[in-house]
Amino acid sequence: MKLLIPPPLQAIICAACMWSIASIFPSLNFSFGLQQSLAILICLIGIGIDLLSVGLFARVKTTVSPFSPDKTSSLVTSGMYQYTRNPMYFGMLLILTGIAIWLGNIASFIMLPIFVWFITNLQIIPEEQILIEKFGEEYGDYMMRVRRWI
Repeated sequence: MKLLIPPPLQAIICAACMWSIASIFPSLNFSFGLQQSLAILICLIGIGIDLLSVGLFARVKTTVSPFSPDKTSSLVTSGMYQYTRNPMYFGMLLILTGIAIWLGNIASFIMLPIFVWFITNLQIIPEEQILIEKFGEEYGDYMMRVRRWI
């Protein structure tokens, strides 16, 4: 796999771009009651999903490293993995959504589909190819039952 930028760093870069976009286009700002509370709640949900997902990997003693999916020793299909094949990336997307709400700038939301595109094409699809090679029909069946995102 030719991963150049680890997914958490991709999320940080997207967050920085969101902040820059909000600074460049202040006329696109919005606000509403409980905006910061909603933003924090969404971020906390994303962090919780990420932590629970990493915990499931630790429980079965398999790698969580985005640099070495070939070292995966077993499939994780319980917990959040029943609903999405990529809960860690989904958690990052929720965190970015919370940041966009916190920034209160409609233009900053453009980074959300860009993040999804980059993660899907640079990380998820190569991971899936490795997991299909490694686990064959078992992973193929899992792919048929559970969506890539949600």
